[in-house]
Amino acid sequence: MGNSPSIFVGIDVAKLKLDVVLLPSGEHFQVPNSTEGLGQLVDRLNVLPPECIVLEASGGYERPCVAALVEAGLPVAVINPRRARDLARGLGKRAKTDRIDAGVLAYCAQHCEVHKTVKTPEKQVQLEALVTRRRQLVSIRSVEQTRLEQAAINRTRNDIQEILKIVGRHIEKIEKQIADLIDSDDYWSGLAARLESVPGIGKATAAILLAELPELGTLNRQQIAALAGVAPYHRDSGTRKGKRVIAGGRAALRNCLYMAALTARTWNDKIRAFHEHLIAAGKPFKVALVACIRKLLTILNQIAKTGLHWNQHLPKNV
Repeated sequence: MGNSPSIFVGIDVAKLKLDVVLLPSGEHFQVPNSTEGLGQLVDRLNVLPPECIVLEASGGYERPCVAALVEAGLPVAVINPRRARDLARGLGKRAKTDRIDAGVLAYCAQHCEVHKTVKTPEKQVQLEALVTRRRQLVSIRSVEQTRLEQAAINRTRNDIQEILKIVGRHIEKIEKQIADLIDSDDYWSGLAARLESVPGIGKATAAILLAELPELGTLNRQQIAALAGVAPYHRDSGTRKGKRVIAGGRAALRNCLYMAALTARTWNDKIRAFHEHLIAAGKPFKVALVACIRKLLTILNQIAKTGLHWNQHLPKNV
């Protein structure tokens, strides 16, 4: 047994089935993406057991599989689909099938550094689901408000207004559920209060941070910026110095922080002064605003890490 090669697993997730590839053997098999199929998968992998299992985020279809694997104590990581596609191109895999995709994910498990997923507490799952549902409803409301502005007849306007009232009531209900869930947890309620002490951060933003960025306060400023997708990456080659760009990260969280930075630019003295300094230095508006997002996120990270409020003495390097 000691001389047995390590086994690496890639799983391509579809709505109805899971394609699984094992390396180094190259073995391929399928199971249904169902409770019964997941049981078969766990039983089969437990016998091996694998060194690492990699899946890509698939719009939520991967969550039951990830939960089953984590519950079974198997080492699993979920990667960004873009990373998987870039790896496939780098390996010269121009064709795209479920089996090929699973093979690429298995190669990633074997050769790439990935972050293992840990079991998510039930309350965290609930908060993420509520925050996601609120975001969906807010998006529906925004679309309907645009349609209301474009409506040509009263009958259409009345219909849209009725929908807006219904959506508004559902948003209020979801927000109440989010608030109750946060209040039921001493750590969350205390952290939310400290985050909301920062000018530019309201209840909705604090709830999104708790749901979408549970790592807040546990990582350094570079790591937390990368998770949020606001870390600048170099694009240099030889003597050419390319523009720094942001990429990856958690899109919903980044969008939330963008709006928070816009607000903070007006009401937060520290962010406003920082933004004015960058604009005076000739930075384009969006470049300056992304820098403000990073600074605001650094402040929030320090508040979560130190337990301080905005009006208390934060470290000078923030």
